[in-house]
Amino acid sequence: MEAETSAANAPASAASDTPVTMKKMIMVAIDESEESFYALKWALDNLINDPSIIITLINVQLPFSPMVYPAGPAVFAAPTVVEAVKKGQHENATRILSQALHLCKQKMVKAESLILEGDPKDKICQTAHELHADLLVVGSRRLGKIKRAFLGSVSDYCAHHVQCPILIVKPSKDIPKSS
Repeated sequence: MEAETSAANAPASAASDTPVTMKKMIMVAIDESEESFYALKWALDNLINDPSIIITLINVQLPFSPMVYPAGPAVFAAPTVVEAVKKGQHENATRILSQALHLCKQKMVKAESLILEGDPKDKICQTAHELHADLLVVGSRRLGKIKRAFLGSVSDYCAHHVQCPILIVKPSKDIPKSS
């Protein structure tokens, strides 16, 4: 007599044959530039085809230096000035991320946002690693060689230092270059 097995009598390990949907996380660096919003729009139009994908929008604000350097010795800014500047930076980041979240909502894509403080190049790479991002998307400002040498390129730095795949989205020719 042959033994018959049914789904009800099957061992629990047999249930692992069903596909498990793992959530993918795409991290998009957003600032006030048109190029970063173009990169987000491009990612939403070309990469998001699965409802299990989550977009994490990250905005990194440079830390405010409370020292003022007039012609003479260094002068420290008053605490109220420091707080006012930090509040202004936070409001600016909130406005930028609100616009980006609105774009995600229009495309019915689940998104979350983070506001961080520090050097954007380092913070983007560090956060991508900490959050186990499956892909990092950044825009390109199309800096020339001289500007890139003096100002530094966030996308170039991330391309060499981030530990996950990276997509650098060049804007179309219609978008004017950022200075």
